[in-house]
Amino acid sequence: MRKWEDPALNEKLVAGSTLDTPLYKEVKRLLTRAVMAGEWKPGAAIPSERLLAMRFQVAVGTVRKAVDELVAENILIRQQGRGTFVAAHNRDRLMFHFFHIMRSDGGRETPTVEMLSFRRGRAEAEDAERLGIERGAALFRIRNLLSLGGRPIILDDIAIPQALFPGLTAQRFRQRPNTIYHLYQTAFGISVVRSAERLRARLADAETAELLGIKSGDPLLEIRRVALSFNDAPVEFRRSLVNTADYEYFSELAKSERG
Repeated sequence: MRKWEDPALNEKLVAGSTLDTPLYKEVKRLLTRAVMAGEWKPGAAIPSERLLAMRFQVAVGTVRKAVDELVAENILIRQQGRGTFVAAHNRDRLMFHFFHIMRSDGGRETPTVEMLSFRRGRAEAEDAERLGIERGAALFRIRNLLSLGGRPIILDDIAIPQALFPGLTAQRFRQRPNTIYHLYQTAFGISVVRSAERLRARLADAETAELLGIKSGDPLLEIRRVALSFNDAPVEFRRSLVNTADYEYFSELAKSERG
């Protein structure tokens, strides 16, 4: 079997599938490592499939299959007539991939975000479980109030490990020029590629009711979201409380995810 060495990654790949791993999966793994290593920055174009096939000494179809999976996982983005790019976080990406609250009539609005608090804390049991860290590990805890149509609709409580975001301050977080995930990506080299969410109903307590301008005991949707980076590494645990009187949760599966 042929072997080649990728100078950028100093790794060898067997040309032809192994007993356990198809060849395109190996190409996918090396492409992911290149993105993680910063060989291609967020928003940058990756080389053409032909050039990648030459680099990896595999067929173009093998590269295409690897790229297809990375596109399906939102790590890469294809743009018709332009090429394939490393996914970069911006407001459009937030609305399309990560923000699932819309008006009951189907209309979508970009939220206005107000930071209510930023403090240091320690991981409690659920934080530790969701983030894969030790209980008591140092966290940043951020509370945001999100308004839609000029009304407060969502209360977000965010927990992120201090170890992943060294030097983060309340001022830096508040004055970010773009989305939270854009800050993670550009300032700390952490790309959120997908999220896992759990939903349940609950009733508003007095504090939440006051912040959302509703009555204590009114129904809310609670969303617990873990934001995941490459290789499903958790980077953020977020608990959102949503007033669904005029809004609802909507998420559409990609074709590859449908049964």
